[in-house]
Amino acid sequence: MSVLEPSPLPGKSTVVKMEAAMALGSFAIGTGEFAIMGLMPDIASNLNLSEPQVGHAISAYALGVMVGAPTLAILGAKVLRKHMLLMLMALYALGNLATAFAPSFGGLIAFRFISGLPHGAYFGIAAVVASSMVPNNQRAGAVARVMMGLTLAMLLGNPIATFLGQYFGWRSAFVLVGLIAVCTIAMVWRFVPQRHDEVRSDPRKELKAFTLPQVWMALGIASIGFAGMFCVFSYLAPTMLEVTRVAPQWIPFGLAAFGLGGIVGNIVGGKLFDRLQFRAVGLVLAWSVLVLLFFTFAAANLWSLLLGIGLVGTMIALAAPLQIRLMDIAHEAPSLAAASNHAAFNLANALGPWLGGMAITAGLGWTSTGYIGAAMALLGLGLYAVARRMKGGA
Repeated sequence: MSVLEPSPLPGKSTVVKMEAAMALGSFAIGTGEFAIMGLMPDIASNLNLSEPQVGHAISAYALGVMVGAPTLAILGAKVLRKHMLLMLMALYALGNLATAFAPSFGGLIAFRFISGLPHGAYFGIAAVVASSMVPNNQRAGAVARVMMGLTLAMLLGNPIATFLGQYFGWRSAFVLVGLIAVCTIAMVWRFVPQRHDEVRSDPRKELKAFTLPQVWMALGIASIGFAGMFCVFSYLAPTMLEVTRVAPQWIPFGLAAFGLGGIVGNIVGGKLFDRLQFRAVGLVLAWSVLVLLFFTFAAANLWSLLLGIGLVGTMIALAAPLQIRLMDIAHEAPSLAAASNHAAFNLANALGPWLGGMAITAGLGWTSTGYIGAAMALLGLGLYAVARRMKGGA
């Protein structure tokens, strides 16, 4: 690889506009990924399905992320990052607009899978672009600001999509997501700088990152430790209806509480990693065990449930630290490593609803998701402890 003189970092105004453009894409992806969870009862009723069957559509999206994240990151290794962002967001718009016209359970599964394909690669490349535009000691903060679109989607996008879906049909929510994705394409085209001195990646070197044990440990922590959050969040809507026994109009408030917790967690997670480095991951996982256990007791009352699901949302604090951790370990393959991190998160997004659905179907009750989630976070904490003792675990 030839050594190039690095370009000077762009001005603050340019960085703010660039981060905002990519954060809008995060907002689109977050709204598209989580909207189905708030509309689970509506989709089930419209397509004559059970809630756990709709949970399979969540898992199909997550599978799309797991397949698409490494595949598209490798295929696009020699493409300029700005161009990759544009193509990925175009595919995301197409998948969500197709979801809006899904005629059956099979179509829903297929279009959710397609929608998931660009998810991880988009976040991975956006993280690399954001972190390359700021000083080294501000990288986690830059990634967290791009990820802020995801947490804002939980606070605003998901409740709005749920509201639209309840009053205008669930399909309208995915039309909204497609339109936001189209707006993102325009914003990225206008505001993300094109660095012509950008070093292209070699796909073979990118793949070598997966020979490093610490890469696999970080991916394992993400896929297992994060599953608990998705286990609880995926079944929030039916839990509010069946356990808390509130009217459907309260569901957007539950989603907003989760999103508010996510915003707090996202900010704290970036700051924790900039200060504590890898130790921040262990701290967040220990916190996750506690808040997931609290949720099981909080679900019986509306106000305690809103507090409980808000605390579960703070688990998002795990995202930015693991993202930067992977980019540091696999420094020759930052795009693939960062994209694979989102594949791991979406393995958690598949694993969580699947385990939760099994428990609910077995008659263990809606709040069993909290116990299962806490067990998954505890397993993630165990993986973290092992990783700390391995070579490169500082």
